[in-house]
Amino acid sequence: MLRRVRHLEAAAGTLLAVVIAGVLAGLSSLTAGVIAVGCGLAAGVVADVVMQRRVGAWGYLEREDDLLVRRGLLVRRLSVVPYGRMQFIDVTAGPLERSFSLATLRLHTAAAETDARIPGLASEEAARLRDRLTELGEARAAGL
Repeated sequence: MLRRVRHLEAAAGTLLAVVIAGVLAGLSSLTAGVIAVGCGLAAGVVADVVMQRRVGAWGYLEREDDLLVRRGLLVRRLSVVPYGRMQFIDVTAGPLERSFSLATLRLHTAAAETDARIPGLASEEAARLRDRLTELGEARAAGL
């Protein structure tokens, strides 16, 4: 579902850029307008491909003592977040995410470097994961 949201974002951005570039370049000549529209469409296709690959690069795994969060295309990043170090967990959803019943789960720890997020979760899955991680975090932090 997150892929569909990213397709819509890329399409909306491309449409806006193509219209603006086409009108501005078209004021000088028709050829410049056509070239601007073509370049805008090509840039939109490239942006869509990159967005789709970024969606595929996200992943998470719940383990016994920690949560692994993987992301990144060129620079792969694997964050290991121990349950006992989690301070709080946010579930957020923008207007477009809400219309597709999606949410982003954000984990906050004491170290800013280890803050992690998991985008594109179904709202129910995000709520379930938030509750589970909160439960595990409280259980693991009790010994500190």
